[in-house]
Amino acid sequence: MTFVLDFLEVIVSLVLILLVLMHSGKDSGLSGAFGVGSGAGPLGGGSTVEKNLNRWTVGFAVVFFLITIILVKIG
Repeated sequence: MTFVLDFLEVIVSLVLILLVLMHSGKDSGLSGAFGVGSGAGPLGGGSTVEKNLNRWTVGFAVVFFLITIILVKIG
C-alpha cells in the first residue's frame, strides 16, 4: 500500500510541477509556448484555457495534499 501511494505521490508531484510552470507569470513563462497567457483579464484568468489550467492545478494540489496526509498517518 505504501509503495503504491509513494509512486502516486511522485507522479502527482511531477504533474503538479508541470502545471505550475505552465501558468503565466510576469514574463509569461512556459505558458507562452502553449498560448495560455494570451487572454488575461484584470485578475489574470481571462481565457477558458487558463481557467481550466487553474482547475487542474488546484485538483492536483488537493490530491497531492491528501496523499501526503495519508502517507504521514500510515508511516
